[in-house]
Amino acid sequence: MTTDWRPSASIETLRERARLLARVRAFFAERDVLEVETPMLGHGGSTDPHLASLSLEATTPAGRERLWLQTSPEFHMKRLLAAGSGPVFQLARSFRDGEVGRRHNLEFTMLEWYRPGDTLDELIAETQALIRYVLGRDPGPCRQCRYRELFRTQVGLDPFTASLTTLCQAAERETGMDLHDAERDACLDALMAFAIEPHLGQEGLEVVVDYPASQAALARKHRDPEDGEVVAARFEVYWQGVELANGYDELTDAEEQAARFVEDNRERQRLGRGEVDADVRLLAALEAGMPSGSGVALGMDRLIQLALGKASVAEVMAFATPRC
Repeated sequence: MTTDWRPSASIETLRERARLLARVRAFFAERDVLEVETPMLGHGGSTDPHLASLSLEATTPAGRERLWLQTSPEFHMKRLLAAGSGPVFQLARSFRDGEVGRRHNLEFTMLEWYRPGDTLDELIAETQALIRYVLGRDPGPCRQCRYRELFRTQVGLDPFTASLTTLCQAAERETGMDLHDAERDACLDALMAFAIEPHLGQEGLEVVVDYPASQAALARKHRDPEDGEVVAARFEVYWQGVELANGYDELTDAEEQAARFVEDNRERQRLGRGEVDADVRLLAALEAGMPSGSGVALGMDRLIQLALGKASVAEVMAFATPRC
């Protein structure tokens, strides 16, 4: 008889998980941020070439339609912002195909919140405060560093100017994988994951800023005041070598967002990954006028894993993907 009916996490761990989720809600209640619930299914999915969306067919009032399981609640939450919600947060079930491992699960909990009118620096400060509040202890001081400088000091190359050949060779050396025909961002991601991330946040929280413009996703782009390079207005927060949060100065231009959807799907086709339906309702919301501001997504399972000293996210989930 199979024994994998049992939970992935102990009952005591699930009690601790509930306690930490309650702290998240208390944090935002103190700041008068509205908790919302948005659909896990949508007519549009994430066109990001590096994400694998899941879809299904369902019967709706329009007949049989293809619907997408959301990789994050971002699109729906931005529609609420455009409708005048003010600051909002959500603890959302999210889905990404093929992502199962020590720090990943096909279905997971994403904490996402948006602050109309706030700058990226203000959101960075609030993200640090949230992490400290949930942990209930001091994870150490916070240090901010630029993406470019991390590569220069830890990999010995400039990620913006190094040739693709140089990046491929460096990525192969660090990972032991065959990356001779990989794209530029794939090499940068591999170097980040293997050569840089394990060292981040070992003495406290570490915030990485000014990512390459090609990795802007749904963030605005701006010029680095130091060298004039166009970079993405986004940040990531690391602790103990684990990426916890990814924040953006949110893109509000409907025309640019539509162009990014098209370019994403063009890249997906080139990579043989299939197109994903773009979210036309998000574009309509941006056209109607979403307020400027910042937003951040935080992997709640990862934060709970680190808070409780567990080896994997499966140990803090009731039923991780293999047992669902």
